[in-house]
Amino acid sequence: MTSKPRAWLSWSSGKDSAWSLHVARRRSDVEITALFTTMNRTHNRVAMHAVREAIVDAQAASAGLPLVKIPIPSPCPNAVYEHAMRQAMARARSLGVTHIIFGDLFLEDIRQYREENLAKCSMTPIFPLWGRNTRELAYEMISAGLRAFLTCVDSKKLDSSFAGRPFDEALLADLPPSVDPCGENGEFHTCVVAGPMFSSAISVSAGKVVEREGIIFADILPAQPRSGSIANSAV
Repeated sequence: MTSKPRAWLSWSSGKDSAWSLHVARRRSDVEITALFTTMNRTHNRVAMHAVREAIVDAQAASAGLPLVKIPIPSPCPNAVYEHAMRQAMARARSLGVTHIIFGDLFLEDIRQYREENLAKCSMTPIFPLWGRNTRELAYEMISAGLRAFLTCVDSKKLDSSFAGRPFDEALLADLPPSVDPCGENGEFHTCVVAGPMFSSAISVSAGKVVEREGIIFADILPAQPRSGSIANSAV
């Protein structure tokens, strides 16, 4: 009997990384030993999605996996990012990890970038959601109980009123035809609070909505005692 290859999963805090965890676990062809994420140390938030560190910690705990945090500055030059990732991959290799799982859907340039850089680290990428019809995938996530909220919206591609909305069937119906149902072209990013990849839902509450350089950010807060929860409602 041979053991399964060990893998880390790239964790953005959003729906695609969460669903890739669910799918990879069902396939059961690798042993997922940790999640990893790039953390903006200026603001203590996940890079790109701007989700607070406390919520990402809660996601990892509910997923039953340790979370490896890769600190990066803001702004972060690409050379600095790649150096941080090489260090992280060296750490993974020292722990017997040989595969890295990503939630990418169809952007060929992103996939090629990941493949080329992981090859330099002697790591093998896995893309469990690659090539899926994104509308079908979005409905599949929702029907399976995944719950998420839009944490940031590119106002050049999508109206700012979408920031903070739940990722649900009503949102999919309201999206303009030019917007990918999973936001794969950068139209929006999400934060997952419930789903089959978690042992329990994460209680959160609504924070401020702000605009920075054309991006609309909806802050998601860890729910405090005696405060309202939005785990089952809109921001």
